[in-house]
Amino acid sequence: MTSASQATRFSILDRSRTRRGQSHPEALRETVEFARLAESWGYHRFWVSEHHSVPGVAGSAPTVLAAAIAAATDHIRIGTGGVMLPNHQPLVVAEQFGTLEALFPGRIDMGLGRSVGFTDGVRRALGHGRDDADDFDAQLTELLDYFTRGRNGVHAWPAEGLRVPAYLLATGSGAERAARFGLPLVIAAVSGEEAMVEAITNYRNGFRVTEWGAAPYVIVSASVVIADTAEAAHRLLLPEAWSAAYSRTRGEFPPLLSPEDIEREPMTDRQRRLFEESLRGHIHGPESIVLPALDRLIAHTGADEILVHTSTYDREARMNSHRRLAEAVSARPSVTV
Repeated sequence: MTSASQATRFSILDRSRTRRGQSHPEALRETVEFARLAESWGYHRFWVSEHHSVPGVAGSAPTVLAAAIAAATDHIRIGTGGVMLPNHQPLVVAEQFGTLEALFPGRIDMGLGRSVGFTDGVRRALGHGRDDADDFDAQLTELLDYFTRGRNGVHAWPAEGLRVPAYLLATGSGAERAARFGLPLVIAAVSGEEAMVEAITNYRNGFRVTEWGAAPYVIVSASVVIADTAEAAHRLLLPEAWSAAYSRTRGEFPPLLSPEDIEREPMTDRQRRLFEESLRGHIHGPESIVLPALDRLIAHTGADEILVHTSTYDREARMNSHRRLAEAVSARPSVTV
């Protein structure tokens, strides 16, 4: 009998995380190599993200990075998870994705988000403010128009007439927007799994057929780590959990530390609480634990696809985790890191 996880597409989101002592350029080159491996392992998509002025994240220009990845791969779908539309002019975003699609036809995904810059300084540097996200519906409408008919006599060549699938990254309230625009939904359990399931249900019930989508499609983003034991997998989660706790108390997302360094780091009571909170909600352990957990998640959400996001200090352990996951949910052959 085929399990739910074996009948579901699996994809990867990579933020080009840096490790302590690693340069941003090196992290970006690792992302390109990671995408090549992901393709050989049989993943469906490989997406990259947008962050600005973040010490621990090298991915700041996702469409540029997507071009490099597409050029280094042959058939895996490449996209963004996502471009933060309020940071940009819709015309420029359409032109960028149109160029990608023209160069790599049939392989490009346009994942879009609503976030603005993380700090006031970043927002000023981008020429935007918090309120810009309030106009997201208008921005999204304008962007999609550039792929079909243009706007007020302005045409986003070479995008116009090309079919670039659009995906909306959303939390609870954003799911309604994805339904209204007829777009596939990309969602994570930011506020807990039950809240995510409720948002997915509302999305499916409210979905409107448009030229951008004929039926609901749900991509659930989840953190998944495979190692030989649950304890070893849990240890791989420590670097990202510490970075999350640090960012919420210091206002800056730092490079990843090794588990050994984290164990030597002093933590305030608040940091310890945030650190422990950040260790919850991950699917981790050997395959005998991870696969049943994935099956439960897919059954609970009805996910059409799982977008895996995983980061840890040990790159080899991370690559092996993704390889083992691909082997567990697919019969495709893979290569060893």
